[in-house]
Amino acid sequence: MIKELMVEGVFAENTYFYIDSHSKAGFIIDPGAQAGLIYDTVMQNGWHIERILLTHGHFDHFGAAEILREKLAAPIFIYHEESRYLTDTALNLSGNTMQPIVVKHYEELSDGEIIRLRHNSGFYLKVIHTPGHTPGSVTYYSPEEKAAFVGDLFYQHGPGLTNFPGGNRNVLENTIINKIFTLPDDTLLLSGHSSPITIGEEKSLLLR
Repeated sequence: MIKELMVEGVFAENTYFYIDSHSKAGFIIDPGAQAGLIYDTVMQNGWHIERILLTHGHFDHFGAAEILREKLAAPIFIYHEESRYLTDTALNLSGNTMQPIVVKHYEELSDGEIIRLRHNSGFYLKVIHTPGHTPGSVTYYSPEEKAAFVGDLFYQHGPGLTNFPGGNRNVLENTIINKIFTLPDDTLLLSGHSSPITIGEEKSLLLR
């Protein structure tokens, strides 16, 4: 089960819940802001969050992570190459705001890693390193749900922005073609700042 919650901080951002409907356990992906709203959503639905997963290290995708880590007793995970963004306000872009944000408590992920629920090993996400927006951006892929949580790899049905520290347009385009467009065409791309679109639909826009 996938649920989307738009949160409002400096920017509006899509936070996602990936929940096993049987056990009601699962993951939060990119809790960008409004920790109270996210926490209340978890409590109201009776969900048990095992991990907080970050697609990349920009503050609008992790602004609520530390508070939720404490309130839900759920560890924060980020790709190993991206972890430096969490403690550097210039890299994570929060230094340009009135409230610089850092995350000091996190664990690291590797490319190809499988993230499973403790009591349901068949419920999982695969970590795919998808650089370009930032060097350590990842996509969390669910073959079962035919869904990919892509962070800012795509934006408004096009490639993500690359004008931030560590961004690279050539790398991003290579990532999209060789790592995302090789997934099934009916896979739903769930991004941080735009509406869902399938890989097939995205291909028709970008490759025509």
